[in-house]
Amino acid sequence: MKMDLTGRVALVTGGSRGIGRAIALALAQAGADVAVNYRRGKDEADEVVAEITKMGRKAKAYAASVENFEEDQVMVADVLKDFGSIGILVNNAGIASRGQTVADTDPLELERVLRVHALAPHFMSKLVIPHMRKEKRGDIIIISSVATLHHAANGGPYNMGKAAGEALALTLAKEERKHGIRTNIVAPGLTATDMGSRLAAARAGKKGMDIHDLDATMPFGHVCSPEEVAAAVVYFVSDANPYANGQKLNIDGGGN
Repeated sequence: MKMDLTGRVALVTGGSRGIGRAIALALAQAGADVAVNYRRGKDEADEVVAEITKMGRKAKAYAASVENFEEDQVMVADVLKDFGSIGILVNNAGIASRGQTVADTDPLELERVLRVHALAPHFMSKLVIPHMRKEKRGDIIIISSVATLHHAANGGPYNMGKAAGEALALTLAKEERKHGIRTNIVAPGLTATDMGSRLAAARAGKKGMDIHDLDATMPFGHVCSPEEVAAAVVYFVSDANPYANGQKLNIDGGGN
């Protein structure tokens, strides 16, 4: 079995930076053409597209707030027009909550976080699945978090959103397997991204700290990299995975 994605088209939400960027590049390295979604940061998205193009693969950036169904409709239609198909959907776009207790959480924050982590993957999957069913193989990935293992205090909106995303994945795994679509979950722990750095600094109470200051305290001597998360995604969507469906892979070095 090879992790060769030649001839397949992937759509990665939140693909302009961090984990999404690494996933988009890894899919392209494995042979896929990639549609890169972003909400803001057009320059960053264009840089990802340029890197993919240098690999000899097709790529294009698409601006859309994935929690907005109308914008998703336009984006999916544009991707299909430009690429002809979508065989891989990576629901990666995400935002952090503000670390408040449930009693102190602003209802507007709760709604926004849930829309991004729970409603957006539902919207995207709903729009892509009818086209994915026509492919020889389809794959949907939900990027979750090990937060759903612990449900730590002061993270209600994020914990709820990620748990809902996992529920969606497990539901889709049963609904769509008859159409040759596999749905799986990749759940990183603390990862060396901008969001991860802000989270680490907030936990430590040190503004502007370098996340790699934590390397010595982490499994295998380093904070998880976006590329290590991306490797799990490539495995799940490739022929190296013929049978895993409805599964969750925690990328946290075994915990710490």
